[in-house]
Amino acid sequence: MSSPARPGLAVCIITRDEEQNLPRCLASVSELATQLVVVDSESTDATAEIARAAGAEVVIQPFLGHVRQKQLALAAAREPWVLCLDADEWLDEDLRAAVRAVLARPFERGDPVGHEVNRRTHYLGDWIDHGGWSPEWRLRLVRRDLAQWGGVDPHDHLEVEGSTARLAGRLNHRPYRNLGHHLEKVNSYTDIMVARRLEQGERASLFKLLTRPPARFVRMYFLRLGVLDGWRGFVVATVGAFYVFLKYAKLRERANPGAATP
Repeated sequence: MSSPARPGLAVCIITRDEEQNLPRCLASVSELATQLVVVDSESTDATAEIARAAGAEVVIQPFLGHVRQKQLALAAAREPWVLCLDADEWLDEDLRAAVRAVLARPFERGDPVGHEVNRRTHYLGDWIDHGGWSPEWRLRLVRRDLAQWGGVDPHDHLEVEGSTARLAGRLNHRPYRNLGHHLEKVNSYTDIMVARRLEQGERASLFKLLTRPPARFVRMYFLRLGVLDGWRGFVVATVGAFYVFLKYAKLRERANPGAATP
């Protein structure tokens, strides 16, 4: 990690079996971070060892849910600026330069207390530039004392008390090894989401089950120009529609106990 002579930056990451992705993520912030925090959900691979070797403070914590786990990492930060990342993300050089510029400026009243970054996803061998996946602005660089994690698992987001701005550059993202891995995550994430929605009393009507999945496909593939991403854009829109279908189908199944086989 770099010298703490300049204004400090804590980089906070949550992990679970990320030995393949974490080195790339850490390398992209090695010249920026004055503190590294990794909250690990009891990885069975070398994730924790890789983090410690990079100088990170590693906290082993059974998974609390996306929002609470990321809030725990944020709470461990001590520097005035915090950059929150997932292990499958990494900064390009333009984004690193933009972060350096923020750190170099004295922070004054009225300045943005959070900065959004443009995340670009690499999927099935190429970059996805349409379909709702790009541009994808995410709030990630924040003042520690004015930020917290919110949202409903698994869809977390940072919240700040104050204004925000956008940074140049790209936050690169490679969330899925292949299509099978993508579908595994869809199944897992819909399980999490359905549990939260049922707790809130939500139910899925047949009308939603019939109409929301095709509406999602049309929005992603046509309205948001996923068609321009070729066959990958078609896959992204189709899996996006399947995500919506699975969410509502599971809501109906679990709201009707007799629907499941004992």
